[in-house]
Amino acid sequence: MNADLLNMAANMTHWAERVDMAAAFRWTARLNMHEAVANHFSLAVNADGSRFLINPNGRHFSRITASSLVEIDANDPATMNRPDAPDPTAWGLHGSIHRALPHARCVLHIHSIHATVLASLADSRLPAIDQNSAMVFGRHVVDDQYGGMAFEEEGARCAALLADPKVTTMVMGNHGVLVVGQTVAEAFNRLYYFERAAETYIRALQTGQKLRVLPDAVAEKTAREWAAYPGFAEAHLREIKAMLDESGDSYAN
Repeated sequence: MNADLLNMAANMTHWAERVDMAAAFRWTARLNMHEAVANHFSLAVNADGSRFLINPNGRHFSRITASSLVEIDANDPATMNRPDAPDPTAWGLHGSIHRALPHARCVLHIHSIHATVLASLADSRLPAIDQNSAMVFGRHVVDDQYGGMAFEEEGARCAALLADPKVTTMVMGNHGVLVVGQTVAEAFNRLYYFERAAETYIRALQTGQKLRVLPDAVAEKTAREWAAYPGFAEAHLREIKAMLDESGDSYAN
């Protein structure tokens, strides 16, 4: 079997996961939460999380397909010598997280507008001012030590901030946002709602009025209710795929 056929066969594994990933990429682009050919989504496909799918280098989110995702090994130092090597910052950030944190199965990182505005504030914490922002109450961390682009050293530093399995979201100061989850559906749902919550917060600040911040007990109760809401994230992704299918989108190719 020649190299092209071997690559094609490799890219047909974990098909359901690939389809979910491709749908998340396409919908992120439709929501204008992408940025040129930057930003990366990854998904672990083995038990210890070290093997993962990630977008190919230099491919726009709106053109990602299930078969185009690259499977790599976070513990393989020769990865960046491959002809289909991922972007160096994707290897640095996502490789570091999958190498160190088996619980972070799906890792989504973007520079969406409102999350990045939040990341640019001197205080980048997201207060629980509504039901959406309460989703991450006590479950997000702010990285206020930005040290440059996310090559391996910076990626390893960021991974350490996510060591607590309770932390699902990282506001990357001066950079963007990163969320983790057990599945594509869970992680994408968190990413979507974080961007919505960040937009609400930024717009609320723009009024100059005093914010109505939820009491900690209510915010924590709401966060727990979000986490336990039956089938919500799965329904969200299912409907995204249905809408993509109805529009004739090629994401599942």
